[in-house]
Amino acid sequence: MNLLDGMRYLVALEQQRHFGRAAQACGITQPALSNALRALEKELGVAIVRRGRSYEGLTPEGQRVLDTAHRLLRESELLRADLHSDAGRPQGSVSIGAVPTSVPIAARFAAKLRARYPGILPIVRSLSSAEIEAGIENLALDLALGYTDRIAPRNTRLRALPQYVEQYFVLRRAPGSAPVPGALRFGPAITWREAGGLAHCMLTPEMHNRAIVDGAFRTAGVEVLPAIETNSIMTLVLSVLDGDVCAVLPGALVAIARGYGGLEALPLRAPEVHTPIGFMLATAAPPTRALEAALTLAQDGAWLRHAAAHSGLMTAS
Repeated sequence: MNLLDGMRYLVALEQQRHFGRAAQACGITQPALSNALRALEKELGVAIVRRGRSYEGLTPEGQRVLDTAHRLLRESELLRADLHSDAGRPQGSVSIGAVPTSVPIAARFAAKLRARYPGILPIVRSLSSAEIEAGIENLALDLALGYTDRIAPRNTRLRALPQYVEQYFVLRRAPGSAPVPGALRFGPAITWREAGGLAHCMLTPEMHNRAIVDGAFRTAGVEVLPAIETNSIMTLVLSVLDGDVCAVLPGALVAIARGYGGLEALPLRAPEVHTPIGFMLATAAPPTRALEAALTLAQDGAWLRHAAAHSGLMTAS
């Protein structure tokens, strides 16, 4: 059995949490994936996967094997990239995790990275803050775009590269209008207290962005109960397009609604809520040349201006 293949299949299984999808992601059949994982268990002499009618997670020993798998695969990628890259033409993949509200900026970053360095394969995953932090710690992710204020000041294992500052808007249908092709309107600012009197579609409580929004409403002296609740950013935006609710969104998500006439975005004030967003990476792991290229782009002035224009204090221009 090829040990690295077995480790790769294990990582895919934990990411997909489904045998069939993991096999598809690896380009093999489901029986082949299952047989390879059983061979890995036999090789190591421990049970790795909890099996039932469907995938039920990893055993404690399996979790330790998974952590080692991430390290081995990263070292393998580092070696492969070093052998096939030079400073001007980096090769290899860059795995990027992004909190859901930052996915539009992560997508723009991936596109610009690929355009600048055609040999790089950016892989973008939408993940919760907790999943991102775990992924950076165990090297499942090369980079993560998320809430840098969650990093403890003394945590020397993580490095942060500031990217932009989230500022918040109420997205709603303009009075008397329906969504049609055109341009999103930018209306006058309103207070969080005023916004509290509207019907809201909100993210579910486990999402960090929901905690930010709830905290702002509490500071304004109001408690808002959601009319619709979801863990899907797409549902959050579409509920405004097709329903009678509004949503509090950061600028990066408002930007994707700019092509819809009949909608308006109202900046939120009192309190002023500014949330720093940045790339995070592990300090202990040596970067691949592909990751070095990504870090160069992440600190490029033109890129930072582009990210700011599509995320923070947006204007109608």
